[in-house]
Amino acid sequence: MTHLLGLTGSIGMGKSTTAQMFHDEGIPVWDADAAVHELYRKGGAAVVPISAVFPDAIVDGAVSRDVLKQIIAADTNAIGQIEQIVHPLVAKHRQDFVAAHNDDLLVFDIPLLFETRADEWLDSVLVVTVLPEIQRDRVLARPSMTKAQLDVILSRQMPDDQKRKRADHIIETLTLDDTRADVRKLIAKLKGPQHA
Repeated sequence: MTHLLGLTGSIGMGKSTTAQMFHDEGIPVWDADAAVHELYRKGGAAVVPISAVFPDAIVDGAVSRDVLKQIIAADTNAIGQIEQIVHPLVAKHRQDFVAAHNDDLLVFDIPLLFETRADEWLDSVLVVTVLPEIQRDRVLARPSMTKAQLDVILSRQMPDDQKRKRADHIIETLTLDDTRADVRKLIAKLKGPQHA
């Protein structure tokens, strides 16, 4: 029986780094953002249906995220139309990933996990976290990131304390070594004693 583990965390919490650690331990990882990039690129499954509704969003045969952002900013209904197209395609991409892997544990890296109710089909959820001041320092150290941009991003994400309340597992990502050790412990726990 395959255990489906969701991985999420607010911006700057170390989600991508933690996902890479699972990958490094040989655990297959499905990345929601990467799936959308694949659907949007030239020849991707989202190009034709999005071009039918928003022809301006297609640039050089691919869906332009920048143009989509402009369309969404100008039309509040656009996001719903885009989600109606993209969400089923992402779900199929995810199902194909599950079908392609016969492993005890699969990880699903989903930024808006609770917001999209992915916890309903997952077996358990891991939330990565750090103190808010560490989170802010990490994010503001990124090139071209401003405090105003960070505030907008955080306003769209479920607050960290709510995520932690709903989590089955929590890893604090203060140091790489401690995080890697916690990832290994969680893998051993979820895969069961035969793998420990």
